[in-house]
Amino acid sequence: MPHALSRSAATLTGFGAVLLWSLLAFLTAASGTMPAFQLTAITFAIGGLSLLAIRPGAIKAMRQPLPVWLLGVGGLFSYHFAYFFALRNAPPVEAGLINYLWPVLIVVFSALLPGEKLRWQHLAGCALALAGAVLVVTRGQGFSFDPQYAIGYGAALFAALAWSSYSVLSRRFAHIPSDAVAGFCLATAALAAICHLLLETTVWPDNPWQWAAVIGLGLGPVGLAFYVWDIGVKHGDIQVLGAASYATPLLSTMILIAGGYAQYSHLLLVACLLITAGAVLAAKDMLLRTSRRA
Repeated sequence: MPHALSRSAATLTGFGAVLLWSLLAFLTAASGTMPAFQLTAITFAIGGLSLLAIRPGAIKAMRQPLPVWLLGVGGLFSYHFAYFFALRNAPPVEAGLINYLWPVLIVVFSALLPGEKLRWQHLAGCALALAGAVLVVTRGQGFSFDPQYAIGYGAALFAALAWSSYSVLSRRFAHIPSDAVAGFCLATAALAAICHLLLETTVWPDNPWQWAAVIGLGLGPVGLAFYVWDIGVKHGDIQVLGAASYATPLLSTMILIAGGYAQYSHLLLVACLLITAGAVLAAKDMLLRTSRRA
C-alpha cells in the first residue's frame, strides 16, 4: 500500500516519474505528427484505463469530494493546456526554460506545508540543477526574451505555477489514495478531446511503430508516471523530488541522442554534473538519515 511506504521509499517511488518523463520527448518524436491535444486525449485515456486495469480499487477511489477532483483534473489539464499554448505562442527554448521553473517553485512552495522546513541546501541544490537544465535546453547558445511573445511566456509561467501548485497542494490531500489519479487522467482525456475537436485537425499514426509510441506514452510517461508522482509528493520528501526533477531534461536529451533524434555535446557532461550535484545537495538530509539507519 502506498501510504505504508517510508518517506525515503515514497521519494524514490516519486522519482520514478522523473525517469518515465524522460521518455516523453523520444516517444512523442516517434509518435508522428499527431496534434498536441489529440495526442494528449489518447494518451491520457490509455493512461487512465491502464491504471484501472492494474489497480482494481481505482474505481472506488474515484468517489471523492469536488475539491479533490478540481485539484486533480485542474492540475493535469491546466498544465498541459498552458504548456501547449506556450509552445505555440513563444519560441520553444524560452518557453521551456520558463516552464522548468516548476521544480524550484515546488521547493519554495513546500515551505508552506505543515511539518516542512525550507533549508539552504534545498535552494542551493535547485539553483545548481536549474543551471544544468538551462545548459541542456539552450545547448549553451544563450536565450533572449522578446516582448512580442509575452502571451506565450505568460502561458509557460502559468504552466509552471499550475504544476508546482498541484504537486504541493496534493500533500494537503495525502489521505486520498493515489488510485484516484486514474479518474483524473480520464477526465483530462475528455477535456483534451474537446480542445482537439475545437482547435485541431485529426491526424492518425502512419504505421505500427508510431502507434506503439503512442501506446507507450499512455502507459508510461502519462499513466504510471502521474500515479507514482502522486505517491511521491504526498508521502515522500517533496523538496528532494523538486530538485531531482531537473534530471528530466538531461535524461530526455540523452535518450533522444541514443535514438538518433539529437546530437551529443560536451555541455551535457557539465549539465549532468550540475544536476547531479544539485540533487545530492538537496537530498543531503535524506541521504544522511538513510546512512545512519544502515
